[in-house]
Amino acid sequence: MGMMERMFGLLFGNGTNVVKDTVEVFRENAEAGSARANAVQMQAMREYGDEFLVPRQGAFDRIMDGVNRLPRPALALGTLGLFVSAMVEPLWFAERMQGIALVPEPLWWLLGVIVSFYFGARHQVKAQQFQREIVGTMAQVPQVMQNVAALRKLRSDSAGVASAGEDVRLATRALSPEANPALEEWRRAA
Repeated sequence: MGMMERMFGLLFGNGTNVVKDTVEVFRENAEAGSARANAVQMQAMREYGDEFLVPRQGAFDRIMDGVNRLPRPALALGTLGLFVSAMVEPLWFAERMQGIALVPEPLWWLLGVIVSFYFGARHQVKAQQFQREIVGTMAQVPQVMQNVAALRKLRSDSAGVASAGEDVRLATRALSPEANPALEEWRRAA
């Protein structure tokens, strides 16, 4: 018993698990890793929440919030305004466009960079949503094609719709007239 006790003591240590400690050198403890990831996530959420705890009651804060909300609506409404002005006052519009033609190319590049950074993140999110919607729509294509084919077979002008096919009884019933009480009453009245 003494030898076994020493061997187990060597493997599992006195109160510690040597095998577990050795394995954790090569492979992360999943439970401890999950706890660390949770702690990081919770700290990030606390910091994000702390940002909004600061009361923004000053005029500067309100003005800056308003300024941050202006670019998208201003660009959209400005573009629509240009279309309207081109239709209402073509000469005024042409004069402004001649002025824009004098803007140097590096300034256009700078404007493109600013607009790209400002709208880039939003565009990326919308593009990814659009791609997911396209994938979902494309997954439905085979079913839609089957439905369209089935509906086309039901059209009254498609070939063979009224055909009885191999069914002799159906062909006989189609050729023999049925009794039509309304038609017979009309004939008697006439």
